[in-house]
Amino acid sequence: MTAHRIACYHNQVFDFHPGTTALIAIDMQNDFLLADDGTDNAMASIVPAVAKLTDLCRRLGCMIVHTREAYKPDFSDVSPQKAAMGYVGRPGPRGRYLVAGEPGCDFVEALQPLPGERVIDKPGFGAFGTSDLQDHLQAAGITHLILCGVTMQCCVHSTLREAVDRGYWCLTVADCCGALRPEWHAATLSLIASEDHLFGGICDLADLPA
Repeated sequence: MTAHRIACYHNQVFDFHPGTTALIAIDMQNDFLLADDGTDNAMASIVPAVAKLTDLCRRLGCMIVHTREAYKPDFSDVSPQKAAMGYVGRPGPRGRYLVAGEPGCDFVEALQPLPGERVIDKPGFGAFGTSDLQDHLQAAGITHLILCGVTMQCCVHSTLREAVDRGYWCLTVADCCGALRPEWHAATLSLIASEDHLFGGICDLADLPA
């Protein structure tokens, strides 16, 4: 497979080889992307871009990983602090919010995993701390990560920070990440780029190889 160099924001570059790179598509779930009346919310505009990015990474030969924020139906993995926040398990039109097995917890139709692609259910914001994602990536020899998904300021950035602490080279695809408020999206990009891109490179979908 061919190695690739991506021109990133602020004159940074991201070099990667598909055989050692994984796309982490974070929490592209109905509960995050649909309003209670079933219409798209403000973050759903990224779905077509994430679908294109996912298809591109499949064609390049990258590993594809899909994460879900998902909690057990008996709430045994919901911490007291998180329970006090009140959002896990609240009733809604697609079942209990972010509860495993409920329709709302599933991926949106346009981003269903293909057979053989890894699905990581995580009872929390970051994808590493409460799952076997690290073991899975290490077993496959993955050293580089491309990140996209929702929510930019929370689950995406939490996963990015965990990945950087574990030594992965990371690239965040800005226009394939969503936040309910544009200022949260902008603030997260600023944090990633802080201190000479402390949390890796940033690019847009158009910067990746066609």
